[in-house]
Amino acid sequence: MAIYNRSMGRIPGAGIGSSGRHSRTSVSAEARALADEIIAQREREQRISRLGKIYTRFDVIDDVLSNNIETVTRGLFDGNVASLTTMATSSNLTATQKSYYYDIINGSGNQELSITYGNYGGSGSADLSGNLNNDTPSRAIYKQFAQTLLAPNDKKFTFNGVDSDSIYILNFNRARVREKLDPGNFEITLRQISSSATIDAAAISSSDFVQIIDDSSLTAATLGESGQVYNLVSGSLDSGGIYNSSDPTYFGLLYPQHGIAVLDATQLDKKVGAGGINLQTDTDNSEGYNITKLFTALSSSHGAASAAGLTGGIQARSAEQVKSTYYFVRAKNAEFNYSNNPSFVTGSLGQLTYNAFKNDPQTYITSVGLYNDRRELLAVAKLSQPLLKNYTREALIKVKLDF
Repeated sequence: MAIYNRSMGRIPGAGIGSSGRHSRTSVSAEARALADEIIAQREREQRISRLGKIYTRFDVIDDVLSNNIETVTRGLFDGNVASLTTMATSSNLTATQKSYYYDIINGSGNQELSITYGNYGGSGSADLSGNLNNDTPSRAIYKQFAQTLLAPNDKKFTFNGVDSDSIYILNFNRARVREKLDPGNFEITLRQISSSATIDAAAISSSDFVQIIDDSSLTAATLGESGQVYNLVSGSLDSGGIYNSSDPTYFGLLYPQHGIAVLDATQLDKKVGAGGINLQTDTDNSEGYNITKLFTALSSSHGAASAAGLTGGIQARSAEQVKSTYYFVRAKNAEFNYSNNPSFVTGSLGQLTYNAFKNDPQTYITSVGLYNDRRELLAVAKLSQPLLKNYTREALIKVKLDF
């Protein structure tokens, strides 16, 4: 027989009395004290690690700005100058090579571009093989550049809607062109080949020259097999652009991504009053020395053009798109105040050279190293001048890495 005692229905200590509340308050206080101690310990460790840290990992969201693209332009010619006015033909070419092209050098003897003449039928140059099959240098040149610049089904260069069998070509130094010629910053000045070209310098006027620029300021580029294509028309960079923009004179085509300008010999052969330079291109089946004629018109434009207030020669710039990544290096007040440079310490125990550096160190930031996860040095950024760093100074250094 089971007997239940009602007085034992409540278990001692299980109630919510004043002693229970006191016990729970003590536990909470101890927990807070322990948490504060852990936080304080971590802060002490952080301060210690910050004082002597060498590496800081970038936050890819806040510290790194990638895939920035900007266009950089520079002068096309040696020394990044934008004008080629003093020029000569290179003596390093053989007679056979000169029947195909001339290398043009600047006053320092550095090669800047090549000029050549091409004819669809092979006229204007002699058959070097002696077989009289019209396999001449001018024909080879025309076919070569047609294959490079024109669509597969297009055999002839077309200027302002008219096919041309006779062309002159300026092929610029590829290393200087970089990505492409800069449209809108291209100009060729050609001296007219006529009796008036020999007149006294004091009587020379701007009418003795033709100036040729691209039409990028007027129309968008045509996109073809060779990339962007602009027309070359009468105009001047110094005089504000295209002459008679509603009906300009067309001289050729500019292929900026190839660094090539193709000039229409038919237009250049026109008389002075008709917008040409009376170049008198030879289209007989003999050596016509047409390349020499173009060089004469181009090189003689400088000295005489200056008397007419023109620059003369060739004005051009290259353009290149550069991808950049910016790294923002943040040196907070408590960081990077000590140095591992040997001059910072002295003695076998590595004591500070100056006792004042113990509580008030003074360092100078001169460079920033970029490392990978294996702590291998990948790049070094140099500051323009040393940057003072101590406990009262913070630094934000922007490092730009171009690709």
